Amino acid sequence: MTTNGLESLTLREDRGFVGGICPAMQTLESVVTEIAATNIPVLLVGESGTGKAMFAHRLHGLSTRSEERLISITCAAMNPAMLIAELELNTNGGSGIQTSENSIGSVFFEEISELDAASQRGLLYALPGDGTTRRGSLAARVISTTSRNLDEEMRAGRFRSELYYRINGVCLRLPPLRDRREDIPILVEFFLTKHSAQFAKPRPSVGPRAMRMLLDHSWPGNIRELENVVKKIVALGDEQLAVSELAAAPIERLATVEVSEPRGCSLKEAARAASRGAERELILNALAHTRWNRKRAAEELQISYKALLYKLKQIGRQDSEAEQRG
Repeated sequence: MTTNGLESLTLREDRGFVGGICPAMQTLESVVTEIAATNIPVLLVGESGTGKAMFAHRLHGLSTRSEERLISITCAAMNPAMLIAELELNTNGGSGIQTSENSIGSVFFEEISELDAASQRGLLYALPGDGTTRRGSLAARVISTTSRNLDEEMRAGRFRSELYYRINGVCLRLPPLRDRREDIPILVEFFLTKHSAQFAKPRPSVGPRAMRMLLDHSWPGNIRELENVVKKIVALGDEQLAVSELAAAPIERLATVEVSEPRGCSLKEAARAASRGAERELILNALAHTRWNRKRAAEELQISYKALLYKLKQIGRQDSEAEQRG
């Protein structure tokens, strides 16, 4: 994957994984690639529909145990007995004999904050706590997701702090789609190809007017919502009809995005236009939030300090810190 995000229109699909060109997604891809081969537990945090499950499968697919099974556990539906059965743990103190063909390589706990207190206690006992695997404990790589704030859940007594520190070896935060609007044209392109093949229909195109509606929408359902809209475009063969419901939805604009309207506007041009406006607004918001502490703003934006200084120069705001103080 290229790192020249603003100037290259790239899309990566690998075992159901869809990447992006925004800095946050580029950073996430880099970190996932680095940690995938380790056995460190990973906690994926993000709103519903941001692609946490895709990243979980991505981590397993890149791991050294990718040929072993990945089992997914829907935590909201679990009780202690079901959890033990799903994890295939022997309550008599042994984990059984497993061959490489049927052993579990990774366990994906979907929305782990939904586990009740008894299930959390049982899972805590099943997880190794010192880097070693004791008899009867889970030997697989642990990947968990949540759309809740676990710090608040712990303070409220709804989530065990001991369990939190066991599952949070590395915490990856997935940005909502409204914070990565430059990726919308790329995702649209991908989903058009995917669902036209799935429905055995001609691949439609999305014109400038419909693309503007997609860029302006607030996307409370994130990537999942966008995919459903694109699926509708393919199924109906009428982009205006498919996106008409978006016009009635509340719009939460982070930036004023100028997209040229003439016939023949490409997805690449739309992506660049969206990127310039959205990136500028995100940078200024981060600086305002950190009182123009550029190092903290760079951390919040998940880019290097040097990259932030370069981007400030690009948007003509490199001297704005002095203005804020003056």
